Amino acid sequence: MSYFKKVKEGDLVFGLIFGRGVVTNVLSNSYYLLFVEFENGIEVAYTIDGIPNWGNFEEQTLFYREDVCLEDIDFSPLDKVLSKKKIIKLREKNKLEVRLYSGIWKNIKLVEDSFIQDLLEKENYHLFRKKK
Repeated sequence: MSYFKKVKEGDLVFGLIFGRGVVTNVLSNSYYLLFVEFENGIEVAYTIDGIPNWGNFEEQTLFYREDVCLEDIDFSPLDKVLSKKKIIKLREKNKLEVRLYSGIWKNIKLVEDSFIQDLLEKENYHLFRKKK
């Protein structure tokens, strides 16, 4: 696919996980071709196809900002805050979604377990919902 074949430092991008960011470093002979710093200060490495170096992602999650249309992405507000017990139960049944830093709701299976554990330990239950 080679989506980021002509990427250069300073390019504006949008990640489905962390939102808006800027390309800070481009490597020539590496599996992870580019590094992106997002507005929240997190820096993530990506392949030439826009796949991050963390999580269970097999599809592109990073795009040039001008190529992104967010009309079909679910940013809907939370209806009801779930209890920790309900979150664990839904997680076991694969019927749980988590709200990412970008505001997008995604299936829990696509996110690192450490990210989920951190949210649960900090009691951020408002970032979970039953899958729609």
